Amino acid sequence: MAGERIVADTPSQTVGSATVDDLGRVLERLQETLGPLEGGARPLLGGITNRNFRARFDGIEYVVRLPGKDTSLLGIDRRSERIASGVAARLGIGPPLAAAVGDCLVTRFIAGRPLCGREPAERAEEIALALRSFHDSGVLLPARFAVDEVLENYSAIVREGGGELPAAYAEAAAAAVRIVEALPPVGVRPCHDDLLAANILRAEDDGRLMIVDWEYAGMGDPRFDLGNLSVNNDFEDVDDERLLAAYYGTPVSDASRAGLKLMRVASDAREAAWGVVQTVLSALEFDFDGYAREHFERLQSTLAGPDFGEWLAAAGG
Repeated sequence: MAGERIVADTPSQTVGSATVDDLGRVLERLQETLGPLEGGARPLLGGITNRNFRARFDGIEYVVRLPGKDTSLLGIDRRSERIASGVAARLGIGPPLAAAVGDCLVTRFIAGRPLCGREPAERAEEIALALRSFHDSGVLLPARFAVDEVLENYSAIVREGGGELPAAYAEAAAAAVRIVEALPPVGVRPCHDDLLAANILRAEDDGRLMIVDWEYAGMGDPRFDLGNLSVNNDFEDVDDERLLAAYYGTPVSDASRAGLKLMRVASDAREAAWGVVQTVLSALEFDFDGYAREHFERLQSTLAGPDFGEWLAAAGG
């Protein structure tokens, strides 16, 4: 989904569903707790759900996030986001949480850049341990994340909004249900659920990793985070092996391999459905149809091959 943290100085007149006046009111409120605002706020480009700004209060740089339009319909729970962001900060895998004004979240600005190219795969073990620390944190988030339920909810929103579901949607939803039924149940854990490369930063000062954008965080199957990370960052089989070995701390089993492969499929189903629902909800200029089509095509290619059935059979081994 939305990766954000690229600094730009281009002025913006709208902020998703919010206006510059909304931003001004938020900045004014923040001065009560963060100190005087120094200069204006500069937009951070790259997001396709929210709008983020970089602002300096009393000598300290922050990121101010204003939520986009109707984001609750996307399955985003702002209370879960705040809780998850705070836990990630305490674990040292996310930027410090500074303040919240309504649904607007403020974190310390971390100088750095998103991972790109092969970097996520090269640091698979480090990301695995960061995710495991969050999954094992014991925090209970108010939101729930289950990919089959997400697709069902998205389809209802599209229909209610007067949109049309593409023919591939039913196949994606059916695949998600088959995956959930095939995987042995595990206890639900707090998960990130949106592990694009743009949401994993390399800090400029010491090179450590920071995971950002916790807005889809919820209680769910931790295996989804592994598959979501893998498919969104073009992991190869050898990268998946390193990811699984680091995450579980044991020799990789056929069942865990199959589970990861199935969750890669589930991630594509979710991303495709997200693109479809955004065509109804979002006012931003972005090719959501193309985004959905890309993920549907990869999903259908996988489902048409022999591996999917083998993964379903092996997952419960």
